[in-house]
Amino acid sequence: MEGPPAADDGSWFGASDGDDGATQVVCHVDMDCFYAACERLREPGLRGEPVVVGMGYEPGETHGAVATASYEARTYGVESAQAISTALEALPRKIEAATDPDLAVEDAGFYRPVDMDFYESVAAEVKALLHERAGTVREVSIDEAYLNASNVSWEGVEAFARDLKTDIEREVGVTASVGVAPTMSAAKVASDRDKPDGLVVVEPGEVREFFAPLDVEAVHGVGPVTASELREMGVETAGDLAATDPDRLADRFGERGLAVRRYARGEDDRSVEPTGRPKSLSRESAFPEATAEPDRQRERVRTLAAAVAARAERKDVLYRTIGIKAVEPPFEVNTRTESLPGPVADADLVEETALSLFEEFAGDPVRKVGVRVSKLSFADRDQASLDSYAEADADAGTGSGSEGADESDSSASRSGQRSLWEF
Repeated sequence: MEGPPAADDGSWFGASDGDDGATQVVCHVDMDCFYAACERLREPGLRGEPVVVGMGYEPGETHGAVATASYEARTYGVESAQAISTALEALPRKIEAATDPDLAVEDAGFYRPVDMDFYESVAAEVKALLHERAGTVREVSIDEAYLNASNVSWEGVEAFARDLKTDIEREVGVTASVGVAPTMSAAKVASDRDKPDGLVVVEPGEVREFFAPLDVEAVHGVGPVTASELREMGVETAGDLAATDPDRLADRFGERGLAVRRYARGEDDRSVEPTGRPKSLSRESAFPEATAEPDRQRERVRTLAAAVAARAERKDVLYRTIGIKAVEPPFEVNTRTESLPGPVADADLVEETALSLFEEFAGDPVRKVGVRVSKLSFADRDQASLDSYAEADADAGTGSGSEGADESDSSASRSGQRSLWEF
């Protein structure tokens, strides 16, 4: 998105439903075939092709298990958790099909090993965008999160969710499906109803009707084993579960049976709560097209640095490490960091350090830039500027350069270095 990042002041979102008892609005964001989508970011030629990402898999080998199969690969019967050897029987490797007359190239696919560092770096970009738009975000896995959107009206929430999906695709390059509902359990199911690239809104009063025709296994908390036991009881759908005598469920499953019945009835009083304090704060922004204009690049870095420092100020956070990210075409991710002698809160220092770190890339084609502060401290802010550490710094004989684990980031080569930008 061209221009500065969105504010993170909670103006769009509420951390709770408010004092008037208004219905909670929950967005569940779920990335589509995320690992395969990340591989397509790195190799645009994989778009539209069957892609299988294997866990414990090495190129040319047959061991390991399927971590993710693209939708194109799924049409051949490839599924998650399937053995790679089984997947290869259904979908041979493209490179092998090209040289084997008994195999059809058009019915073959591409296999890639899991690259978790890369996937986490892409996930961090998505989650940074979510945090920009939400006062309350609950990250539940590398590729999904809940957002509390209770300050968005039900009349406006579909447009908000659509804009969110558009921004994720434009800013990061991957697609997301979004479910919106008054409960967490319904929002999660809704995000899965129209994949890929789906958007389903379930308004208040419609949750039980929405659940009714779904297979009982779609209900939050009902896994394959429980679903099998419920079917033995004649409970085939979520509607059946909602109508089942609660005493019968309690006798068979205890409190868990009563809980899944409540979910099937649209009764879920859980609120979206964050999963703990963030490990870093960051802002990233993509150019419409890769740019080599140094003034334009530096201005964007300044804007992002100011946004990150302001966010830290609002959260009453100190930071000890400042970093930048520069993404060069086609998708070469470079990061550089600098550690300070102690935790600070200094907007000018963030800008100065970020610009200094970025100088290595200024004037080169860059498609995206980012600024991050990390090694956060939530203690008291008595010492909130670098000047507080000048004397101790001199005594120790250190400067403001990198130290410890961050040193490798500052001096690393530019050959596509990747790292996790955590939240």
